[in-house]
Amino acid sequence: MVKTSQEIERIKVSCKICKSILVELGEMVRCGITTYEIEKKGEELIKENGVESAFKHYNGYPANLCISVNEEVVHGIPSREKILKEGDIVSLDMGVVYKGFYSDCADTFPVGRVKEIHSKIIDVARASFAAGILKALPDMRVGDIGVAIENVVKANNFSVVREFVGHGIGKSLHESPEIPNFGEPGKGEILKENMVLAIEPMITEGKADIMILKDGWTVVTKDGGYAAHYENCVLIGKNGPEILTTV
Repeated sequence: MVKTSQEIERIKVSCKICKSILVELGEMVRCGITTYEIEKKGEELIKENGVESAFKHYNGYPANLCISVNEEVVHGIPSREKILKEGDIVSLDMGVVYKGFYSDCADTFPVGRVKEIHSKIIDVARASFAAGILKALPDMRVGDIGVAIENVVKANNFSVVREFVGHGIGKSLHESPEIPNFGEPGKGEILKENMVLAIEPMITEGKADIMILKDGWTVVTKDGGYAAHYENCVLIGKNGPEILTTV
């Protein structure tokens, strides 16, 4: 969905606030803290910045943040019982609403010293995003982004989750087009100048097979392999992609 210049300016503000909160929350990630404590800080920062949570009550979701630990891929619900420990990796995913416009971003953080492979999967999630946005250009296609992401992930012997994808964003949290983290060059919807996309590689250490836990939200790998998630909102500009979720 193509945005007007006025809409883009509001989305930019939303995105900057979203990323600033995420960065502050990422600094809280350490041994001994609960995911609930990070959630409560997130709620506090959302209020302080005069924005609303994009996630809380969205399709019934009970929290402001998704906090996914180790084999949890996405949509992990914060909990007083979940205490972070040395060697964990934790993805924080959040969104806010500013004057009716949405933003969405995520990153994965190590807890203390982590295994080399788990440090690598975090780096590869970010690198695959970087490869994907090089294809976020007018007249390219959704499949061009997806295959660029997938190629980086596969080259590093990780797997791409196929059931959850990136998306357009703006007046709603999830707009068209969908942005899979896999695809074929030259296939899929044509990208247009002034679209805003939430591009978000979700990758796994082992196989890509996933399942949803009994809470109805938390997505985990079937084989117990760790997962990493990285997301930014990106404007398709005339002269190239612009990452909006920056500080």
